[in-house]
Order: sequence, then structure tokens, then C-alpha cells
Amino acid sequence: MQHTRLTPADTVPLASVPDVIMAVSSGEIEQGIVPMENTLEGSINVTLDYLAFEVDNVRIIREIDHPIHQKLIARSRLELGEISRVLSLPHALAQCRKFLREKLPRVETAAASSTAEAVRIVSGSAEKWAAIGSQLAADRYDCVVLQSDIEDRPDNETRFVLLAARPAPQDLPGRYKTSIVCTIAHDQPGSLLQILQEFSHRYVNLTKIESRPSKKGLGDYIFFIDVEGRQDDAPVASALKCLECKLAGVKMLGSYPVG
Repeated sequence: MQHTRLTPADTVPLASVPDVIMAVSSGEIEQGIVPMENTLEGSINVTLDYLAFEVDNVRIIREIDHPIHQKLIARSRLELGEISRVLSLPHALAQCRKFLREKLPRVETAAASSTAEAVRIVSGSAEKWAAIGSQLAADRYDCVVLQSDIEDRPDNETRFVLLAARPAPQDLPGRYKTSIVCTIAHDQPGSLLQILQEFSHRYVNLTKIESRPSKKGLGDYIFFIDVEGRQDDAPVASALKCLECKLAGVKMLGSYPVG
């Protein structure tokens, strides 16, 4: 993960998604990029949870979909049969299940806080370990790529979001998306329908809705919702205003350009 200044000397490598989000929140870095959702494995829960629960001053200011081609990386050249452990972000390990099952069936897997951190750990270990990560990480930590394109599907893609401690400008050309988190006061019949009707009645298209535990108790959930349009568009603004009156909480994650 790194912030998005274009000069390599200005980029700041951080070990995990929480580190990036908290660094943006504290002002340590101006902007940060974190993964939000993968086509094979779905949402990145740690990103959702930190944006929902841990920070109040961080906004999504853009999203970008990017093809993901995972690589098996080691400190030095190894045969597959020599590898004793494979490290990576759990999402990345899951994206490569078929490769791991067929090529490294008896090799232990271990979780790291990010793919880049997995490569860093492998680069500093004398053990015959490998990591699943990117060419950029392999280059940064002076490692070698043992095999490329080990993901289960060639159309593997991840949605990344750009974060900042300020909202995105609302006057840029192109399509916009608005992301919110909805909290209901207590579980009751029709709560989710109430939320959805506010958008449906105004012909606002939802592109995503997902529940996550509220951390308050079993069966208690919050809802992440993405809708098409800017937060200041009349139908979107009207729906948000009504939700704020009806729900225990509506948190704005961002209204931002897409693509």
C-alpha cells in the first residue's frame, strides 16, 4: 500500500491496510491506496471495518479497478519442491487456491498483513519460504519471481480506492459513486427494506449492498451501500436526508469519480 504521488522517491510503503488508513487519518501521508473488493474473493473486510469503525476523517476520493496477476516470489531461485512455507495476505492466498493445491499440496501457508509485507518477510529470511505478491514488491525487496500468473482465473481484478482526509471535488466530469454505511437502531422487520425504498422511490441505482457485523453483538449488522451519482445530486441528497432521519446512523465514506 502506498500514497499516490507519482515520484517513486515520494512513495511510502506501509505494511498493512490499517497502517495506510491510520496514516491518512493522522496526516502522516496525504493520500493512500487500499484494496476494497476482489472479483474472486469479494470484499476486503479489514478495509470495510476500518473505514466504518476506526476513522471519521477519511474519505474515498476515487476508485480504480485493476487486473491482479499474482506471482510466487522467493529470496533466491528455488525449485517448488524446496519451498517449506508460502506467505501472503489471506485474500491473495485464496485467489491462488488451485495453484497451491496442485503445485504445493503439502506446503504450509501463513497469513501476512499484506502481499508486500509477505515479500519483505521472505526477503529477510534464510528459510526456504516463498510469498505471493506483485512484481513491484519483488523488485523493491530484491527477490526473484519463481512463477507468474498463479491466480485461479486470468480475469482476476481488484477494486482499489484512493483515500484522503478531505472529500473528493464534486465538479469533475464522468460518473460518480457515493458510498455510505447505514446503522439501524435495532433489528426489526423491514429495516433493510426501509433503506432500499428511499433509493428505489427516487430511481437511484444501487451498485452494491453488503452487511457486516456491527461488533456490538451477534445478529447486529451495519450495511455498506454504494449508489450511482454524486451526494449533491437531488435524488441522492434527498434519499440520504431521509435515511438520516430514520436510521440510528448514516456515515459518508465518500462521493467520488469511478473508473
